[in-house]
Amino acid sequence: VVTGSKRAIYDATGELLLGLLDNGEGTILDGKTGLIWQQQDDGKERNWEEAMAYAKRLALGGHSDWRLPSIDELKTLIVESNRPAIDPIFTGTKSSYYWSSTTYAYGTFGAWYVGFYSGYVDSYDVKTYNHYVRCVR
Repeated sequence: VVTGSKRAIYDATGELLLGLLDNGEGTILDGKTGLIWQQQDDGKERNWEEAMAYAKRLALGGHSDWRLPSIDELKTLIVESNRPAIDPIFTGTKSSYYWSSTTYAYGTFGAWYVGFYSGYVDSYDVKTYNHYVRCVR
């Protein structure tokens, strides 16, 4: 069932799906948020501008409307008890920093990121630094 930009996902028994589902096409559906995530990053670090361009060019799972997640979206992937601090369904995740699309409020020179080595969320990093990318749609 799709309502506007939100999706309600139900399993075969009619129960609301609130977990993560491997779509089998290199993507993961988050039943709680309705977002579809890139399952595995490409292993390349990029500065923020390059990360934004990479997301815009990505074609995966039959879709080409990928983007960099907001910091609030990226934070939903954190599982603090894991190392790296993310569900293992997201294969190949580095214990490192991943960019969000959220620009630092006090200066466009920076953007927010998540450190999946521990689930750390920092206020910003300079956009010229290189971090990994996990795209969403």
